[in-house]
Amino acid sequence: MEIVALPGQAATGKVWLVGAGPGDVDLLTVKAHRILQSADAVLYDALVSDEILALIPKHAEKIAVGKRAGKHSAAQSEINQLLVTKAYTRKNVVRLKGGDPFIFGRGGEELETIVAAGVEFEVIPGITAASGTAAYAGIPLTHRDYAQGVSFITGHCKLESRPMDWQAYANPNNTLVVYMGILNADLIKQGLMGAGRSAQTPVAIVSKATTPDQQTFVGTLDNIDELAKHPDLVMPALMVIGEVVELAGSLNWFTPDNSQLIDSELAAQLK
Repeated sequence: MEIVALPGQAATGKVWLVGAGPGDVDLLTVKAHRILQSADAVLYDALVSDEILALIPKHAEKIAVGKRAGKHSAAQSEINQLLVTKAYTRKNVVRLKGGDPFIFGRGGEELETIVAAGVEFEVIPGITAASGTAAYAGIPLTHRDYAQGVSFITGHCKLESRPMDWQAYANPNNTLVVYMGILNADLIKQGLMGAGRSAQTPVAIVSKATTPDQQTFVGTLDNIDELAKHPDLVMPALMVIGEVVELAGSLNWFTPDNSQLIDSELAAQLK
């Protein structure tokens, strides 16, 4: 789809690419909060919490453009065109994304369109889902005794057509965080174990992290596909794979009333 600017006119508005963080409204940055307060139009994703959406001024135009696996959503080309069009008719256009817009948020793609259309823009980073989820689940992503590195990867449905380099993620001294991997848990399991990662590697799937509905499902790599199918698992959810998950039992500090740790043999050892 070719992006169309309004002929004979110049964009007078500005696009703000804003990271909303992992869900908890208190994790929104001060700058993101200030820009939201001055927004004339907000294009927001499905992962932005209701508490954050409530901060949008009542007069501002609100447009839901969320992309969720298995559900109808706006095409990326449509979102790109909307951003350009709104910049011609509004002063402050906010593109509000869950987590951080530059970490699996397609923020770069959208900004390329903005640049091509000659629209002014600014980026406000947010706490990415990986760091927010890990912090609220009591899982340090790095630790001198457990993991000397961390990798963020996406596990969405294109894995089969674009194979991952699983060998690069099989290092036991590295924590692996998988975004959008729930539907491909079995493929992730096979890939990592096939590359030599131990079947007993601790794993956690954290659901609705940083919100009152957060739940942590703990197991090992050989049953990660079973954890992903648990009837109580609600999207969005993030996978953390690595020895640092062993610390979840002792370092967990965020325990909303309806949270639960789904016991496995490993979880029993963590208590």
